[in-house]
Amino acid sequence: MSGNLRIDGDRLIARLAALARIGATPEGGCRRLALSDEDREGRDWLVAQLREIGLATHVDAIGNIVGVLPGQEQGPAVIIGSHIDTVATGGRFDGALGVVAGVEILASLREAGLVPKRPLAVIAFTNEEGARFHPDMLGSLVWAGGLAVEEARAGLDAEGSALGEALDRIGYAGPETPGFLEAHAYLELHIEQGPVLESEGGGLGAVTGVQGITWLELTLSGRPSHAGTTPMAYRLDPGLAAARITLRANELTREIPGQLANVGVLRVEPGNVNVVPERVVMTLDLRNPDDAGLARAEAAIRSLCSEITAQDGIAIASRDLARFPATPFTESLIAEVERSAAKHGLPIRRMISGAGHDAQMMARLCPTAMLFIQSVGGLSHNPAELSRDADMIAGANVLLGAAWRLANG
Repeated sequence: MSGNLRIDGDRLIARLAALARIGATPEGGCRRLALSDEDREGRDWLVAQLREIGLATHVDAIGNIVGVLPGQEQGPAVIIGSHIDTVATGGRFDGALGVVAGVEILASLREAGLVPKRPLAVIAFTNEEGARFHPDMLGSLVWAGGLAVEEARAGLDAEGSALGEALDRIGYAGPETPGFLEAHAYLELHIEQGPVLESEGGGLGAVTGVQGITWLELTLSGRPSHAGTTPMAYRLDPGLAAARITLRANELTREIPGQLANVGVLRVEPGNVNVVPERVVMTLDLRNPDDAGLARAEAAIRSLCSEITAQDGIAIASRDLARFPATPFTESLIAEVERSAAKHGLPIRRMISGAGHDAQMMARLCPTAMLFIQSVGGLSHNPAELSRDADMIAGANVLLGAAWRLANG
C-alpha cells in the first residue's frame, strides 16, 4: 500500500453528518433506538452507501448488516465494525463513527484500486446499546454464538413488543446465518465516551480490553399507605429500601478498587406525593476491570437485599439483564494499532474501556483490538456529545493502516 494512502476526511465527516440527520433531536443529538423507524432509515442509508461503493452486502437473521470487499484469496476476513443504534438521548458519534469509518476505509481502497490479500469487511451490529432490548451488544453476541437467534427474537421491550416482531416490521430479518463471515481479526474505532484522553494529554487510546459488566433489575415490594397518617415504624417502604441500595452501591466504589456503579432506572409506584410506595423497580449497572472485584460488589448488594427483606419485610426480586466478564484484547493487535499511530506521528496510550462494545463479543471469535479518540468534555449518551473532525479523521487513518496490514500480513 502506498504510504500516502489516506481516507477522504471531508467525505467521512459528510457521511457522519448525513447519518446524524436521521433521528436528529432538537438538542443536537440523535435518537435511533434499535429497530425503530429511525433505525430502519439509518439502515437503509447504510446499505445504500455500501452498494454505492460496490460492496457485496448481506443482512443476517438478527439484522446485522455486512459489506464485504473481496480479497485476492478467499478465507477469513479482517472485519471493521460497530453500531448505528443510539440510546434515547444519544449523540451523533457513538457507534456511528466506527461504522462510517469502516465504510470510508473500504471506499478509499476501492478508489485506489487496491485489493487486499484477505477480504476486508464492515459490519453494523444490531441493538448494541441495549436501550430498547436486553442485553446490550445483542447483535454481536448472536454473531459470536453466545445467544441463539430465537432467544434474541423473543426479547421484549418496555412496551411488550418482541424484538423479532420489530425486526420483521422494519424488514431487516435477513437470510444469512449470524457469523457467516469467518473473522481473521476484528478492529473497532470508537469515541472514548469519557474524559481520560482529553484530561491527560490528548492523543489516541489503544484499548487493552473491556471491563466486566453486570446489569441487575430489582423489584422491591412493600405496602402502600397514607404518608400523613402512617407512623414511620409501621411502614413497609420500598422507596427507602431502594435508597439504601443506591447508597451501598456508591460506597462499594470506594471500597473495591476499580469499581463503578450506577442506578439508571428508578420507577416508583404508584408515584403519588402523599402515598408510601407499593413498589419500586430499579436497575443497577455494576462494572469492574477485575471479575473478582465485580463479583464482590454484586455479592455485597445481594447481601444487603437479604438483610432488608429479613429486617424490614420488603420483598426483593432480582433479574439479570446482562452479565459479561472482563475481556482482554489481543496483544499483537494492540501493538499493530500503536504502530499505525506511530507511522502517522500520533501519540497513543494504552487504556481500558469503561463501556461495553461489540469488540467485547468479537473477542470470543478472533484477535481483536479497539482504538479510541477523544470525547470533548468526556460526554457521551448525551446530545452534546462531540468529537473533533481532526480526531475522527486521524482515527480512521490509523485504523486504515492497521486493517490493511492485517489483511495482507
